Amino acid sequence: MSEPFRDPARPVAERVADLLARLTVDEKIGLLHQYQAPVDRLGLAPFRTGTEALHGLAWLGPATVFPQAVGLASTWNPELVRRVGAATADEVVAFHRKDPSGAGRNVWAPVVNPLRDPRWGRNEEGYSEDPWLTGVLGTAYASGLKGDGRVMKTAPTLKHFLAYNNETDRCATSSNLPPRVLHEYELRAFRAPVEAGAAVAVMPSYNLVNGRPAHLSPLINDVLRTWARDDLLVVSDAYAPANLFGVQAYYDDPAEAYAHALKAGLDSFTQDDADPAATLGHLREALRRRLIDEGDVDAAVRHALAIRVRLGEFDPIEPFLEITEAVVNRPEHQRLAREAATESMTLLKNDGLLPLTSGKIAVVGPLADVLLEDWYSGTLPYQVTARAGLAGRAETVWCEGVDRIVLRAEEGYVSASAEITGGPLTTGPSAEFDLFDWGGGAVALRSVPNGRHVGVDDDGVLVNDQPGPSGWEVRQTFRMEDRFRGVVLRHIFTGRYVGISKGVLGLADDPENAAVFVVETVESGAGRAARLAAEADVAVVVLGDHPLVNGRETEDRADLALPPLQEELLKAVYAANPRTVLVVSSGYPFALNWAQENVPAILWSSHGGQEYGHALADVVFGDADPGGRLTQTWYRSACELPDLLDYDIIATDATYLYFRGSPLYPFGHGLSYTTFGYADLTAVPGEKTLRLEVTVANTGARAGVEVVQFYTHQCRSRVKQPVRALRGFVKVRLALGESRRVGVDVPLRDLAFWDVTRDRFVVEEAPCKAQVGPSSGVIRLCARFDLPGETVPPRDPARLEAAACDEYAGMTLCEAARDRGDAVRSAEPGAWVRFGDVAFAGETTAVVTAAGDEGGVVTLRLGDPLGEVAATVAVPRTASRFEPAETRVHLSPVTGVRDVYLVCENEGVTVTTLRFHA
Repeated sequence: MSEPFRDPARPVAERVADLLARLTVDEKIGLLHQYQAPVDRLGLAPFRTGTEALHGLAWLGPATVFPQAVGLASTWNPELVRRVGAATADEVVAFHRKDPSGAGRNVWAPVVNPLRDPRWGRNEEGYSEDPWLTGVLGTAYASGLKGDGRVMKTAPTLKHFLAYNNETDRCATSSNLPPRVLHEYELRAFRAPVEAGAAVAVMPSYNLVNGRPAHLSPLINDVLRTWARDDLLVVSDAYAPANLFGVQAYYDDPAEAYAHALKAGLDSFTQDDADPAATLGHLREALRRRLIDEGDVDAAVRHALAIRVRLGEFDPIEPFLEITEAVVNRPEHQRLAREAATESMTLLKNDGLLPLTSGKIAVVGPLADVLLEDWYSGTLPYQVTARAGLAGRAETVWCEGVDRIVLRAEEGYVSASAEITGGPLTTGPSAEFDLFDWGGGAVALRSVPNGRHVGVDDDGVLVNDQPGPSGWEVRQTFRMEDRFRGVVLRHIFTGRYVGISKGVLGLADDPENAAVFVVETVESGAGRAARLAAEADVAVVVLGDHPLVNGRETEDRADLALPPLQEELLKAVYAANPRTVLVVSSGYPFALNWAQENVPAILWSSHGGQEYGHALADVVFGDADPGGRLTQTWYRSACELPDLLDYDIIATDATYLYFRGSPLYPFGHGLSYTTFGYADLTAVPGEKTLRLEVTVANTGARAGVEVVQFYTHQCRSRVKQPVRALRGFVKVRLALGESRRVGVDVPLRDLAFWDVTRDRFVVEEAPCKAQVGPSSGVIRLCARFDLPGETVPPRDPARLEAAACDEYAGMTLCEAARDRGDAVRSAEPGAWVRFGDVAFAGETTAVVTAAGDEGGVVTLRLGDPLGEVAATVAVPRTASRFEPAETRVHLSPVTGVRDVYLVCENEGVTVTTLRFHA
């Protein structure tokens, strides 16, 4: 074979080196964009990164749609998740064969951001609030996507690195992470898929981390790549590179910004869609100005080429020729979609009403007879709705339970076209509209004359021509704001109000021109649903979210409440028929407080894909035991949550790891139709692993599924430890009366915490408790064990990094320098950081490295933020916070191990280090 890079028998690194050596500098630069340029003289085809495949192939036409990622996670079945990934990979390959330019084999999935806050708009995309479980499930899905052969089916990309859990100002906000939260929580979810070799690429996030754009994070090269077995490709998020010199203004011009991104480890620039000209021009300018050199370009190109080699692109025989269009939505994938949806069904409450046996069912609710696609869903090839699934098993009656209204303005009633193509809304003969409440004040209007939703066209005219809320720019939702004589309609996407001009409804430039409407109810949806429920043996109310409204990419939720009109519907149905089952279909938790107190049965799942209705029926009628378990805490109120932008889960007692309240449903919660008993928990630490075992028995009246969850708690520690932390689980199916011994092996390194005194993980010698139960909130048994490890010594006074403090208040983390390092910055007078257990030995000089916008004063105190003053340090005014000054001051003799508090007496002081020298 004449060209070594085309020889599959050679090592990947050798093939890449050969190909890299054949490329000119300009050809190499052409490979740094999402749309990589062809190299015709070497026979290299165009290549593109970025096919969406979060829970099935997305955006390219009908393909198998599996449950949303958070729903796949609720199965607590990594092997099932792997199989879903494998099925998705086959469909990606099939689409790629049909259209290589439209369906690339670098897939942007899975999302492994831990679900720290349930208000995050993209909650549906993640797996769990627990980083270990997220890593397990992310590894499973990525393994399925990648395949297990020499040649990868697809190249999975982890999203989004790092600390990304808010849509609010996501490109401008900084996620501030103390070292323990960084290493124990955020990084941990990424480590497992990379270390296992399941994920071969990573995408940085839009946000900043400790003041530095994530796309410039030194963690990409210093940490991520040290975990990888092979070359790791790093691709930017869409349009994120321009933020570096745009909204983030971190660098002054594109060439400088792109140069630093390349040096930080970014290999592929996703910018300007399919037009690479500007991006490549900036990189050529950076090379001309010697901001980067050819070695920097080679490093990035090497990572990109390694992925292409491993995808078999340069092999003499095209891989996976046996995978054709016939695999797309094939019967095996349909059965897998049903299995995944069934296992994801999570029974939150059951007073004995479920499973149903027979009788007439009233199926009501805005989600009762529709399946909704989220932004990263594929196109549903068919839909089995809740109504369809239940109707296949019993006599049903149905209604959506939404209000039917007319709108009357001073100019007259609102009229709508009856043509299927729709038309402008005008004043004239009254038209009826169905009113959908999706929460957060967002409503949608569906015109009865043609069954189409009202949207706003490019000219700002209201038109009834939409299938429903859809698209990146959702133009079909409004807020109804009260006025003295009625309501005004505010278009959510544009923020403009609806007015009437020459009889046509459109968006008004001046809010004063907003039309005031009187809402007249033609028929109460709740009333109609209640009448149907009263005549049925049981009512099934299907409620939840619209995946593109009030909680989606670009939009966080403000609270956890059910949409008000949906809760009103539930209450009306329950009043008419107490034999009511609440079925919630959503990509995030709700505060179901009233329902938990009143409704006898509550079942949750994510939006479950094309087979949702069959899965629901399988569980409701007892053909399948509900096998789902929650992978995040369901709170009673948003008041129990810290600020959305506060990422310090340790300081704020956030997630089940640190939350000390009583949640509505705890992490891991989910009921079975049978009961289980636990006996004889043992915890035996070995040289490298902790063996946890328990006997679990089916003590109920039928076969069932239990997810046996093992937790540990470290009883004594130098640092604040989790209330309990998941260490392993076993999903077990037991026949009536069957018992089984189950267990897990926990690597002792998993019990380590990040020691800020020495910048490394440490397993601390300590007494611990092993715990086991069906959830984090229901612990059946405990067993004590002694964790073998080391004792953390006192802190070295000559080495105190401000960002590596033990505790802080009034401080924000920030970057110490543009390219690397962290510092703290006082946000208010009296802000402080604590360094615990500092060992002193007499005469001491303190050296504070700090910068001040206007100068400042730092006070060193012992034992308490208001304790004994050891020294007062004047911080000079500096030209930049990136140019701190060292200030030395002599202390009176200090001996013994003491807590040191560094207190900033004014805001705007940036502290990098504190040193004590004898």
